[in-house]
Amino acid sequence: MSDISIGSRSCFSGLILAFLVGVASVPSVVAAEFESPEQTNAAIDKSVESAIGFLKNRGQTGDGAFSPETGVAVTSLCVRAILEHRPTDVDSPVVQKAIQFILDNVRPSGGIHATGSMYRNYETSVAVGALVAANRDDRYESQLKRAEAYLKEIQWDEGEGVESSDTAYGGAGYGKHARPDLSNTSFLVDALKDLGNDADDEAIQKALRFVSRTQNLAGHGNDTEHADKIGDGGFYYTPAAGGETKVVSEDGDNEDGDNGGALRSYGSMTYAGLKSMIYAGLTSDDPRVAAAMDFIQKTYSLDENPGMGKAGLYYYYHTFGKALAAADIRVLTDSEGKHHNWKRELAATLVDAQQADGSWVNDGNDRWMEGNRNLVTAYALLALKYCRE
Repeated sequence: MSDISIGSRSCFSGLILAFLVGVASVPSVVAAEFESPEQTNAAIDKSVESAIGFLKNRGQTGDGAFSPETGVAVTSLCVRAILEHRPTDVDSPVVQKAIQFILDNVRPSGGIHATGSMYRNYETSVAVGALVAANRDDRYESQLKRAEAYLKEIQWDEGEGVESSDTAYGGAGYGKHARPDLSNTSFLVDALKDLGNDADDEAIQKALRFVSRTQNLAGHGNDTEHADKIGDGGFYYTPAAGGETKVVSEDGDNEDGDNGGALRSYGSMTYAGLKSMIYAGLTSDDPRVAAAMDFIQKTYSLDENPGMGKAGLYYYYHTFGKALAAADIRVLTDSEGKHHNWKRELAATLVDAQQADGSWVNDGNDRWMEGNRNLVTAYALLALKYCRE
């Protein structure tokens, strides 16, 4: 692997990645190109105006929820998405009704989720993001402190009888304790960061143990049987309970632990892994970060979620933008030597895909609820936040 220069040990600012290797990349094709920050930001503003209009006028139910069948999850993502672009809307009737719906689902445990929810970690983590964004004058401080304690309590660790040698250690699942996964662990880390925890926080460092075990990289924290099977630096869904990837093979089957012990990497989990490692304090000279960037440069695409096709595409866009922003990457050079201003390319991709009513929907694959316009519109709005120049 060649050296990757991403900046100083303490930050990733002001970089241009140049990683030239002889592996074909997945090209990114967008319908429009923005030629300046002003043009990019103007297009984002117009797109955001239409999207928020959709959520306010068509997405919300009478009780303030957005897609209440998801508990507080989609409502929380919609609140966060609106406030990221329009923080002054915090006291608007739409946002206040949505927040009241979230507060009505605060449980005695401190969790924020629907009664009997099987997705307690996920719901609570995204609810934290919404309440942090709306927390003017510490109005939700009590709920946030209790939610923080709850999230740390349900993390897989000694409290669940799990030792650090266990592949589940440090992870978070949906909350039903079947087994933890990288997606939910990244939501947990996001929530802990939103709550003001720094990289040295014990729960975040425990999460790093789990995240490192989801990377196709031998050593450097991955001591599982899967570590050296592929070695491409990307990330898979979970190493726990025998391991699992969500990559779908040509015959339509999930390629899991039966694939000779190999768990194939894919795009959305790799960006989730990179972001979580950065939040846990890893820097550009850490082999785990370098290996993740290697995979990202070889598979750079906005046409698909690499390894997954159209499945989870808008979750991928959001995680893609959030991870590259966390790394403070401005221009990314793919494995063919092509320079990508990813902010402009992602903005153009999203603006082009927006529906006439202001919403987005994954019309190529509705897996993971991406046929739900509220959810996908929230993902797109959150992604657009990272595209401003």
